[in-house]
Parts: sequence; C-alpha cells; structure tokens
Amino acid sequence: MNELHGSIPGSLFELVNLASLHLSSNNLSGVLETSKLEKLRNLYDLDLSNNMLSLTMSSNSNSMLPNIVSVDLSNNNISGILSWNMGNDTLSYLNLSYNSLSGFEMLPWSRMGTLDLHSNLLQGPLPTPPNSTFFFSVSHNKLSGEISPLICKVSSMQILDLSHNNFGGMLPHCLGNFSKDLSVLNLRRNQFHELEVLDLGNNKINDTFPHWLGALPKLQVLVLRSNRFHGYIGFSKIKSPFMSLRIIDLAHNDFEGDLPEMYLKSLKATMNIDEGNMTRKYMGEAYYQDSIMVTIKGLEIEFVKILNTFTTIDLSSNKFQGEIPECIGNLNSLRGLNLSHNYLIGHIPLSFKNLKMLESLDLSSNKLSGRIPQELTSLTFLEVLNISQNHLTGFIPQGNQFQTFGNDSYYGNSGLCGFPLSKRCTTNEVLEPSQEIEESGFDWKITLMGYGCGLVIGFSLGCLIFLSEKPEWLVWIIDKNIHKKIVRNKRSTHRRGAQRS
Repeated sequence: MNELHGSIPGSLFELVNLASLHLSSNNLSGVLETSKLEKLRNLYDLDLSNNMLSLTMSSNSNSMLPNIVSVDLSNNNISGILSWNMGNDTLSYLNLSYNSLSGFEMLPWSRMGTLDLHSNLLQGPLPTPPNSTFFFSVSHNKLSGEISPLICKVSSMQILDLSHNNFGGMLPHCLGNFSKDLSVLNLRRNQFHELEVLDLGNNKINDTFPHWLGALPKLQVLVLRSNRFHGYIGFSKIKSPFMSLRIIDLAHNDFEGDLPEMYLKSLKATMNIDEGNMTRKYMGEAYYQDSIMVTIKGLEIEFVKILNTFTTIDLSSNKFQGEIPECIGNLNSLRGLNLSHNYLIGHIPLSFKNLKMLESLDLSSNKLSGRIPQELTSLTFLEVLNISQNHLTGFIPQGNQFQTFGNDSYYGNSGLCGFPLSKRCTTNEVLEPSQEIEESGFDWKITLMGYGCGLVIGFSLGCLIFLSEKPEWLVWIIDKNIHKKIVRNKRSTHRRGAQRS
C-alpha cells in the first residue's frame, strides 16, 4: 500500500518484459485505456484494485495480454457494459467486484476459475459463467428473472453466491446436484416466494442453518442432508417460520445444541391434516414431477413423486443435545420421525402418544433413559420402531404393534426386559410405577409411607387393647373360630378312620 495518486505513468506500459504489475490500494485515478496494454505481452498478473480508475476498451483488445492469468480491478470506478475479452485462453482469475458495471457483452474465457462480480449494478438475467468456473459471485446486484438451468453445466462449481438480487420463480431442478464439489450455495435475499421444493442433499455445502428459508411461504420440502452444515440452529427472527414445511431432512450434518423447538412448533403443515377432505396429488408441474431421496423406515428411498400428504422429519446423525421437546407430540399428522445418532437425553415424551399417523419412529443411538411409555401401544400405524442403543429400563409395553417388533428394536438397553427380549422381568420391574403415573400425581412413596404408618398404629392399638382387658366381642369371635376348627378336624379324622376300615 502506497499513496500514489494521479494517472498510471505511461512509462510502465513500455516495459515489454514486465510479468507482474501491482499498484493496488493507492489513490490512482483517471482512465485506463486497454490499448496501452498492447506491448505487455509477457504480463500474467495485473492488480489495480482499490483505486479510483475507470476503464475503456479498444476494438482490438482480444489480441492483447496473450499470457494474462490473473486480473484484479475490484473497488474502482468502472461502469457501463464490459466487453473485456483479453486472455480468452489463459485468464483464470477475474475480480471486478465493487464497481458500477451494468452488464457484460460476453464471458468468453475457457479456463476461468474465479469470477467475482459482486457489488455492482448488474441487471437482467443471470450471466452464465464459463464451464470451468469453480467460484462465481454475483451477489448484491440487480439481477432478476428465473435462474437458468444453464448454470448446471458448470459442473466444477464449488462456491455459487447469487444472494441479494431479485431472482424469483422456480429454481432449476438440477441445482441441488449439478456439482459434486459444491460447498457454498447462497440464495438468500431474493424473491423465491413460489419455491416449494429445495433439495441440496449430498453436496459439500459448508454453512450454518439458512434461517432465511423460513420466510418462504410455500416451501414444503427442505432437504439439506449429507452436507457440512454446522452450528446451533437456535431461534429465528421470523415470527412464524416454515408454515408450509412438511418434509425436513437435515440428516448427516454437524448441527449441535438443542433440537430447534421454535421451528418444530411452527410446522403447521404436519398438524391436523384431514386426508379425507384432501385431494391426493403429487407435487410438481404436469410436465415435471418433484422427487427427493429420504430415509424412511430405516431405508434410503427415492421418492420419484412426492405425495401432498406425506410428512417426515429426519434430524439424525448430527450432534443435537438435550431433551426431546414435548411439542413434537403436536405434529399429529407426522408419518416418519428420525432423531437417531445424536446425544439426546431424558425420557421418551409421553406426548408421542398423540402421533396417531406415525409409521416409523427411530430414536436409536442416543442417551435416552427411563421407561418406554405404555401409551405408545396406541400408535396402531407404527410399522418400524428403533430405540436401540440407549439407557432405557423396565418392562417393554405389550399390545397392538408392539407385538410385532423384534429384538433389533431394543438391543443395547441393558435395563429393558420382557417380550421379545430373552430377559425376564422381575416383579419389581413389572409393577414399578412408570414416569407417566408419577407425573399424573400418584406418588408411591407417599402410599408406602401411609401403609407403614397404618401398620405401626394398628399393632400398637392391638397391644393396648390386650394389655388393658379382653374385649368380650373379640373373645367371642376368636372362641367361635377355634370351636369351628376343632369340629372340622374331628369330622375329617372320623372320615379317614371309616375309609381305612
């Protein structure tokens, strides 16, 4: 960094053997005419960033800078429509961010890797970068319209930032899996109000939870599984987020902290669904049907069509901690719930008895304790249950669907007993009061205390009575019983003697 000011000295453009020119972070101003670069045929690195330069292009600029590899003109006063076409076969890095560009005539570079155009005044549809690009940012511009499916041809993309524009309409269905190396996809602050399905599963996206998606009023399906999302989900500033969301898959990431109770309470689309009055149909347009890959009933299944009544939550294989929120029991139209392979503690919520439509429940590989609520036997649609590898104790509930579950549903809980396990339950394990009974107000400790006190008081009163006197009514009852026993014994002795003779 220096304090050079004025225009770039013309003598620099006479240095025919110049390979690298760095004049960044000065106060240089004036107009840079590309025709002045004609003699710099050996230049491969040009950095004029953080100045106050403008730019004009000459008609024959395509033959200039034949060996240029890197150009940084960011944070200058470059405006208008750019027709930069130098280094068509060599340029791999171009940074024009923080200028006032309104558009491009073309993006012709065959070896482009990093193309940074953010914070300009770009308008119109999204320009498609060269297929070799792995970093492409056009954030903080005025681009609009739908995102073209042509973006999916850029199969080497690692970072794609389209945020803070006016994009809208439908996202191209290829966007979630067009690049196996995609680590950042930023779409926030656009106009995707009609978005219904967002599937970004099985990428390498390294980011925190995209809270801005909660503002999309029609979003029904969110799949972020098998990425590198991380951190606490926490709370949202949006009053009622994800009101239409009914399929959420965050499995196989690195989310941590408590389960997102605020979001779980907002999932109105998984509550009180009246399927009898619904028209069952599949999502998507007539010419295209949405599809997703989810884990349901322990199997990874591709749904080539998404039925509008299907609901599931998969938060498995993360680092969630704490107790399971009772509010999940309000999601009474849920078909599948998978919270396995986390660090959850506490009891299985009694409110789960309200999940009457539940077909699959997987709470395995956590640190859950306590007994299995007997009330879960009322879930008559439950086909798959996995609560293995926890710290559960007591008698396994019996009845309805619980008669169909095998050892695999319970293994790894040394404190469980009863069918289908080979471990028999002791009397205490069978009769031991459940957590639910204790919560209802019935306290066995108080009952036993009362029993003990009653026994002591009764014994004491009996002693006092006999020490003071013999009550005539008590003596009469005892004598009568003794007399009956003597008569009964004599009769039985007489009968035995008769039989011997």
